Formats: sequence, C-alpha cells, structure tokens
Amino acid sequence: MSTQQSRAASGVLRNPIGGHIPVAGGLHTVGMTYARALGAETVQVFVANPRGWATPVGNPRQDEAFRAACAAESIPAYVHAPYLINFGSHTEATVEKSVESLRHSLRRGREIGALGVVVHTGSATGGRDRAVALKQVRAHLLPLLDELTHDDDPYLLLESTAGQGASLCSRTWDFGPYFDALDAHPRLGVCLDTCHVFAAGHDLTGPDGMRQTLDLLVDTVGEGRLKLIHANDSKDVVGAHKDRHENIGSGHIGEDPFRALMRHPATAGVPLIIETPGGKEGHAADVERLKRLRDG
Repeated sequence: MSTQQSRAASGVLRNPIGGHIPVAGGLHTVGMTYARALGAETVQVFVANPRGWATPVGNPRQDEAFRAACAAESIPAYVHAPYLINFGSHTEATVEKSVESLRHSLRRGREIGALGVVVHTGSATGGRDRAVALKQVRAHLLPLLDELTHDDDPYLLLESTAGQGASLCSRTWDFGPYFDALDAHPRLGVCLDTCHVFAAGHDLTGPDGMRQTLDLLVDTVGEGRLKLIHANDSKDVVGAHKDRHENIGSGHIGEDPFRALMRHPATAGVPLIIETPGGKEGHAADVERLKRLRDG
C-alpha cells in the first residue's frame, strides 16, 4: 500500500509519522526546516527549557509562520512540557512551579496551534502514599484543565513513566486512578510511549503483545482518549524500569509490534512521534522505517 493509499477519503493519514524537532533559533525557521528534512507528517516541540522552570514568551512572527505552515501542510503539532513538572511532589515549591510551568506550556500550545500538550504523570515523593499524591494532583491539575475553555485550546496528554521510583502511572491500569482523580475531564487524553510501557512491564512483543496492551489501555480510560504515541524502541529488556530509547527495530521491542500498533482500532488517526537517538540522519531513518511498516 502506498502512502497515498494509506490516506482515508478525507485525505488524513491513518497515522501521521514524525518526530520531536529542535526549535532553538526559531520555531518556524529552524523547526520546520528540520521537520521537512525528516519527511515529518507530525511534529512535537518544547516551548521552554525542558530541564528548567523558565516560562519564555514566544516570538509572534515565528508562532504565526509555524502555525500557518502546519495548517498548509496538514501537520499536527504537539508540545512537550518540561520534565521537572511533578504534581505529586511533597515539596510545595515544586508543585507551585509545576502549575506555572504547565500553564505556560498550555498557553503556548494554543498560541502555536498545538493539538495537545504532553506532561509526565510524576511520582509520589517523600515516601508518601500514592492516594495522598493523587489528591494533590487533583487539587492543582484539575483547575488547569478547567481553564481550557477555548475551542482551540490543546488537550492535556498524560504520559506514563518507565516505572522508576514511586511513579504514579507506569502500567496501563495506573491511568485509571489518575483519570478518576481528574474526573475524566473532557480535555484529558493519553500519550502512550512504547519504550515506557515496555520498560514498565508490558511485553509488546509476540503475536498479541501490542494488541493486549492497547486493549488494556482502552478498557482503562475508554475509547478516544489515546491522542498521541511516542514511538520508541527500548535499549533494555521488558520490565527493566529504564527509560532508554533505541532506534526503531534496533532494540528489544523490534519492528513487528509497531506494525501491530498501526493496525489496532484504538490508534486510528493517532500520530506517532519518534524520540530516538541518532540526530537528523537517525531520525529520518526511523520516520522512513515507520512509514514502511504503516504502508507495507
């Protein structure tokens, strides 16, 4: 099947495939140039230092050019919020900074036309019970969701972790209590990272591994909540609780589960973003490999 044949009658790809793109030097000038070099059909960006708390203002000219290019080329865009955000932290300052950082990412997401903002689900630090941490998640995250009242506001996409430490969400069923804490808010969705769920203990290999994992996810959060996939192979074995991404087909997951992923009903229309090693050449090769698996 050709790429053209894989498009539905509406002209929308079954699974747009792209990557996380660098934007230092210009969201449009640098970012979209990189995206085109990858042959990206979807993109993800940072709108702040991912390892800091700064909340920089955007460049309106770059924002508009980026938004226009994505619209003209039918490229869905996403924002990844900073890694430091943790609404389950026992440190008050961290929680307060998390609120401001995520509010900034959501606002910038709207300004650049992003469909979703990805945030890690965090952990219960300080030796506290998970239920206590989830009450804190509710108290601080639900108000941010309630602020998303515009039609063009992005979804908030929860990304589970590899299961390190006191993770609040690593296995698919962990999304259940997290969604419950947030009243299954209509602007809430899931970003599934294949490396993370594999590392957390879901064996995606074998004839039914991916299908069973996606079935579990749908059973837990309901249909239509899976909005984005981070397509990453894993350098480590299943259940290792290590977040170490590998190029597609070169790790312990292998190619076949990614083919199965793009055949599952729950992933219809869901974009795939790679976050793999190798720089531009490695990224372009992974995008091409996934397109082959999708279209073959």
